[in-house]
Amino acid sequence: MSITLTPTDWLALFTHFLSLSLLAVGGAMATAPDMHRYLVGTRGWLSDEQFSSAIALAQAAPGPNVLFVGLMGWNVGLNAAGGPSGGWHAYALALLGVALAMLGMLIPSGVLTYSATRWAHQNRQLRAVRAFKAGLAPIIVALLIATGWLLTAAHNQPARDWPLWLLVAASTLIVWRTRLHLLWVIGGGAVLGMLGLV
Repeated sequence: MSITLTPTDWLALFTHFLSLSLLAVGGAMATAPDMHRYLVGTRGWLSDEQFSSAIALAQAAPGPNVLFVGLMGWNVGLNAAGGPSGGWHAYALALLGVALAMLGMLIPSGVLTYSATRWAHQNRQLRAVRAFKAGLAPIIVALLIATGWLLTAAHNQPARDWPLWLLVAASTLIVWRTRLHLLWVIGGGAVLGMLGLV
């Protein structure tokens, strides 16, 4: 995929992630639907495959799940140079994309989190603080459901993808109805994927 980005476009990439940073209450993954809307739908800077692959790779890698934001920036930079065949220029733009996306996502939320956490800890007995925490829970759950829906919507061939949908249903029931740790469910899905069953 080849795109052309002006300095204004690079600034728009940075400012979009700045604005998403303050919405990432449940983590960066909760803002994935808007990233998809902006990067794939509105701007056309990424393909659906690049978007899904960035999330899948970052989730499979050890470390924080915010790494997928860096991969989004990396792919935007590579696409701006016409792909990896662009040589050192492609990798320089890819690194620029990583820096803009990650800094945009981390700076506002980091400063806000640090400040708000200190204040909330000092005032944890206030009714407003307790109500705020209780009110955010359903919003976070809804945003994570939207992210899951977006990632599974690419699999719209039920005759071929029925094992995947069965795994999603089984995983949902296991997490909902048992006390089995979530890492066992993720590990089971990884083994089934490695064996080529889903």
